[in-house]
Amino acid sequence: MSIVQKIAEIEAEMARTQKNKATSQHLGMLKARLAKLKRELITPKSGGSSTEGGFDVAKTGDARIGFVGFPSVGKSTLLTNLAGVYSEVAAYEFTTLTTVPGVIRYKGAKIQLLDLPGIIEGAKDGKGRGKQVIAVARTCNLILIVLDVLKPLGHKRIIESELEGFGIRLNKKPPDIYFKKKEKGGINMTTTVAQSYLDLDTVKSILGEYKIHNADVTLKCDATEDDLIDVIEANRVYIPCIYVLNKIDQISIQELDIIYKIPHCVPISAHNKWNFDDLLEKIWEYLDLIRIYTKPKGQLPDYTAPVVLRSEQNTIEDFCNKLHRSIIKEFKYALVWGTSAKHRPQNCGKEHALHDEDVIQIIKKI
Repeated sequence: MSIVQKIAEIEAEMARTQKNKATSQHLGMLKARLAKLKRELITPKSGGSSTEGGFDVAKTGDARIGFVGFPSVGKSTLLTNLAGVYSEVAAYEFTTLTTVPGVIRYKGAKIQLLDLPGIIEGAKDGKGRGKQVIAVARTCNLILIVLDVLKPLGHKRIIESELEGFGIRLNKKPPDIYFKKKEKGGINMTTTVAQSYLDLDTVKSILGEYKIHNADVTLKCDATEDDLIDVIEANRVYIPCIYVLNKIDQISIQELDIIYKIPHCVPISAHNKWNFDDLLEKIWEYLDLIRIYTKPKGQLPDYTAPVVLRSEQNTIEDFCNKLHRSIIKEFKYALVWGTSAKHRPQNCGKEHALHDEDVIQIIKKI
């Protein structure tokens, strides 16, 4: 029996099983088994390349955005009009067959855009070239799911399910669960908040499926079976996502008002270049980048070329490493102007966290 058939069998059994206290252990075990099979399916076999020609694109710039969507929803038109890169556009499906990269500059940051080939249903099971498409999507800092405004919900659910199957979690934070294997002592579970889904028996049945019989588990949030499996698998990526609803020139103003109220959504018309400003502003917000300006000694700050950092890597040490690895060895202290400084300028060490649009001057050891 193939892996895809085994997955279908387990999914069918889960659909048949009623959800209640008595079946929670069994369902937890089935979910763990399903996660293991899906990992086998998406992990490339050794000896072969994990990506086919044209899919693996070198990462450039400060951030990478992937355009994911069904064929012919306007991804190529959007990339062409945003970045000025010509990606073959036609009114029939499956025009883009390889990854097409483009670059835009926005607020001083260099952002790489990837037009990924259209996803078809069943991509996570290896249909079409979806496996390679989603593998590239895993490396992105932000995913734009491009949907046709006339048929958004069906497509949205299918794409989310395909990305979930590949261990991509959209607009979510990693679950607050501490998990550590040990040599002996059995399963030790502690909780800091009341649990609605997990109890010790369910945790034991899930860990038993992974042949783990000695471990410490601390649940610091109201966790589900899926959250625990994600922590055990340890191969999930958590990526912010914006739903881009294209072709708004084909709907009424009243429908557009409703679309604007949906979270994480931006309505646009790629063909007519409508609402691109809103889209770019939303991209900037979701990428969560910060710009740092440099100030040479005795000169005015250089506001033309900021050094762009990710908000979770925003210390002076990260800033030095972004410029050159050797700078931190000669680092003495830094003068910082901006919202992160208590007074202007402030003498700071390498652990100091910088804010957006701070100005910095590095003082080296003599």
